[in-house]
Amino acid sequence: MASETVGNKEIGSSVCYDKRGHVAYITLNRPAVLNAMNLRMHEELCVIWDDFEADDDLWVGVLSGAGERAFSVGQDLKELVARNRAGISPSTFGSRGAPGSPRLTERFAFSKPLIAKVNGYALGGGFELALACDIILAADHAEFALPEARVGLIPGAGGVFRLTRQIPFKAAMAYLMSGRRISAARAYEFGLVTEVVPATELDACVDGWIADLLRCAPLSLRSIKEAALRSVDLPLWQAFAEDYKAERLRIRSHDCIEGPRAFVEKRLPVWTGK
Repeated sequence: MASETVGNKEIGSSVCYDKRGHVAYITLNRPAVLNAMNLRMHEELCVIWDDFEADDDLWVGVLSGAGERAFSVGQDLKELVARNRAGISPSTFGSRGAPGSPRLTERFAFSKPLIAKVNGYALGGGFELALACDIILAADHAEFALPEARVGLIPGAGGVFRLTRQIPFKAAMAYLMSGRRISAARAYEFGLVTEVVPATELDACVDGWIADLLRCAPLSLRSIKEAALRSVDLPLWQAFAEDYKAERLRIRSHDCIEGPRAFVEKRLPVWTGK
């Protein structure tokens, strides 16, 4: 996408943002450097996440990387070295007000379903972006890793916290501390990846999941996502007793009435998301 204004801010060429019907396609667009993330990319992504979340006509998002080699290999280390030489202090957990803050990995109340389409490498911050998505669909040659410790860094965008919650703890610690890569097949065995297909079938796989998500009421999906994420560490009784904002919206919505009515009338529901 060429530069354009979204939400009163200009979006450049480091990220492509395409709205098609109820789906937002967000593509990391630095293929020459395997979609390494620099500060400009983070700034552009921040505007995009704000717009995607605020647009009631967008129900599902797909995050991918341009080219055939990588989803993203994470932080642009050349830029990091230049920043360090300029006297900028090393970072720790979280973006802490840095350009692009809050980043997707820290948008803990982000309500809309996100699919990560991984074709190639998802390393470091790229893997952390995928971990922050709800569904990961991968080409069979995809590889995942958090190799930060090998270069004196940490997976500060949530990899330490999310990987230990999304695969068995001992396995997560082994990969975190060694920097070893996880094949797509192994990630599938862990349940980390939803589906693995040949690269030539990845687009069709994503389209199939999008179609299934769009068959569901968008406010139901948002309610499910919020409840699942907020209750994951709660006792069961407390999870039931919590107040979920998205659920309050759903039970007052047109779609809450429309779904059962359409079923009884033997027709497809017409969702509004409002």
